[in-house]
Amino acid sequence: MLLALSASAQNQRREKYEFMRNLPVYADSLIADLSYPLAWGNSDIRDFDRWKQAARQKVLDCMLCPPPPPAEGFDMHVLYEEQREGYKARKIEIRLSRYYTVPAYVLIPDGKGPFPAVNALHDHGGHLFIGKEKMIRPLACEDQAVIKDADEWVAGYEGQYFGDYLAQHGYVVFSADAPMWGERGQKEGPLRDRYDMIAGNMMMYGIDLSAYMTYDDIAATEFLASMPEVDPTRIGCTGWSMGGYRTWMLAALSDRIKAGACVCWMVTTDEQMSFKYSRTENGGFANCFPGLRRWMDYPHVASIACPKPMLFISGSQDKLFPVAGVEKAYATMRATWASQHASDRLQTELWDIPHSCGKAAQKCVLDFFEKFL
Repeated sequence: MLLALSASAQNQRREKYEFMRNLPVYADSLIADLSYPLAWGNSDIRDFDRWKQAARQKVLDCMLCPPPPPAEGFDMHVLYEEQREGYKARKIEIRLSRYYTVPAYVLIPDGKGPFPAVNALHDHGGHLFIGKEKMIRPLACEDQAVIKDADEWVAGYEGQYFGDYLAQHGYVVFSADAPMWGERGQKEGPLRDRYDMIAGNMMMYGIDLSAYMTYDDIAATEFLASMPEVDPTRIGCTGWSMGGYRTWMLAALSDRIKAGACVCWMVTTDEQMSFKYSRTENGGFANCFPGLRRWMDYPHVASIACPKPMLFISGSQDKLFPVAGVEKAYATMRATWASQHASDRLQTELWDIPHSCGKAAQKCVLDFFEKFL
């Protein structure tokens, strides 16, 4: 029936319309009216620490109601453990909210800690069947379908599991499923076309699905800091694509994060949401906080992390993020870090690569963490 309706819609176009290519026809006017009054440099707050506090609070306000914290701590349970070459791999379950528990992987280097740690944040990819398994090689306790799917997905990382790579170099690595991915998905299966419907339904409860992902990333980082194997003063975060978005959001909102490395997710709204390009992909509900664009753009929010060390790698062949938008965003962030005499702590790279996170990018991230963590 739905297919029939869809086919019928192709023959029911009206002469007059208001939306095209998934955007309103007045998109350029909307962009022209975005003045970003709370951005650093636009705001009338001149003290940087006071601005950070106000900007962070505005982001949290736009994230709507947070999930209630667990009543009695994280209540962590180890579900499975195996020894790998140079580190232990555990599957755990932790309570991040009174509402739910969250499955996660954690890798712990052999030897005497405490160790530096990284919250490894998985990508979107329109692929919801696996989450944490995109960053850390699945444990032997997992279903063979999960293991096979992860091994196929890691081709986008040139066959190298990012989290395992970091663990081999002495980092505790944590990775959890985001809401809607992996073991936090849908009973009916990973139906991508239901994602937006579910996100809309969540808003009917007065909460935001994307915000819950970020709230969970913040809470999970607190759990990571509580682990006896972890040095809580040396925690970083990294990820590719949506994981890159999650990286700079987490760095901006959590004081636990001391350094962040984002691969392939930075742009400005005027380029991302315009009709200039054949693609108008913008992440949708995966990075949507109600009303936030009326106050700050993506690089302004990322600048709340200043003067922390931050690495951004983008690709000139990345069809998701126009180069013009990447360069504008980089210029905005460089101006912010320069204003705080911290230019040496911001590394912005534009490589001749598509939307990917290969071994060279992972090595760059490792070198960055080696320097700052």
